[in-house]
Amino acid sequence: MNLIFTCGGTAGHINPAIAVANMMRERHPDCNILFIGAKGHMEEKLVPQAGYDLKCLEGSGLSRGKNLTAVKKNLHAVKCVREGVKACKKIFREFKPDVVIGTGGYASFPALYAAQSMGIPTCVHESNAVPGVTTRLAANKASRVLVAFEESVRHYKHPEKVEVVGMPVRREFIFDTKEGARKELGLSGFVVVSAFGSQGAKVMNETIADMMSLEQADGFPFHHIHATGSFGKEWMPKRVMDNGVDWKNCPALDIREYIYDMPTVMAAADIVIGRAGSATCNEIGASGTPCILIPSPNVTNNHQEKNARVLEAAGGAVVVLEKDCTPGKLYELIRSLLADEDRRREMSQKLHTMVRLDSAERICDIVEQLTQSEK
Repeated sequence: MNLIFTCGGTAGHINPAIAVANMMRERHPDCNILFIGAKGHMEEKLVPQAGYDLKCLEGSGLSRGKNLTAVKKNLHAVKCVREGVKACKKIFREFKPDVVIGTGGYASFPALYAAQSMGIPTCVHESNAVPGVTTRLAANKASRVLVAFEESVRHYKHPEKVEVVGMPVRREFIFDTKEGARKELGLSGFVVVSAFGSQGAKVMNETIADMMSLEQADGFPFHHIHATGSFGKEWMPKRVMDNGVDWKNCPALDIREYIYDMPTVMAAADIVIGRAGSATCNEIGASGTPCILIPSPNVTNNHQEKNARVLEAAGGAVVVLEKDCTPGKLYELIRSLLADEDRRREMSQKLHTMVRLDSAERICDIVEQLTQSEK
């Protein structure tokens, strides 16, 4: 069996693909798996680290602006798609995939389009309630469309091809234990983890940097692991230092660009603070770690706040809008949750009931059906 996974841009698109690929390799150890993504993005780190081969294409997302800069960017994006489709067809002729699986991001469109034009079965997974641009373009000719939410089905022209499967997460998020994770990481006491996407978020990096001054003034009451993202890896730690916090020589503070061992770190945490993309919400749900969600205000259809409110309504999360999230307010909220063990236990129980833990398995079942139908 030969499978191609195409995804990219952010970890939210990449990690679900890796979760399904891992499950397929468990089921079929002799399965040949190749990833296709975009140059200069997180897939160049995450995919090889997971043990898979990766081919990267030139790529560019579309701009919704109407000025000259936006027009130039969109023309460049169209050029990248044309060249990407051509490159993918060459890859397919050599690799001979049985199915091409796309999990989102503009990097996946050339591969899906090329596969559909060559008659290769395609499977598209959409993690958000409202389909993104790539999914909308690829869904009509896709063999199967897989969605995370029941309410998503109504957005597609061919609902008979749509199946609700949930959001795949890596098995480590499900099976890592708090005790084992803390032993592996050498941590004790309260642990707080904050991360705002693989690229990072400027406003939230500023908020966390300033909040670390409050942690210092309070004698560092918890161990804090923070991921700056690629855009904040230089200036955010400098801002912390400029605020008078010598984080490099402080055992309670751990600032890094990206948390590569997130299943273990999340399992060790008492509280996770982050955005509310579908992948993040499902990883938090699978781990059962109480969370403070701060939805990005810069996303289409405000889908992150919708995701966050679902977890909040179930009792598994506290939601704070970015515009309301001051360093002082966030710090007091953290201290309040850490002081209330019963509430954190209840939040963890609620989270565990919300996610479909068999999502990767269900997607693998569908991929296997597609490979059989072509024989």
